[in-house]
Amino acid sequence: MSDLERIQLFENKKVRTAWDEEKQEWFFSIVDVCGVLTEQPDYDGARKY
Repeated sequence: MSDLERIQLFENKKVRTAWDEEKQEWFFSIVDVCGVLTEQPDYDGARKY
């Protein structure tokens, strides 16, 4: 995996991402995505979900 890691915003919330140069695709942190979709107030709530 490439060293290209970014924080992207989705509905004004941070989602960690990483770009795989070889496969030409993005990877997203599932904990961050679950947190946004379930409207968790913090990281721990999303992680436990």
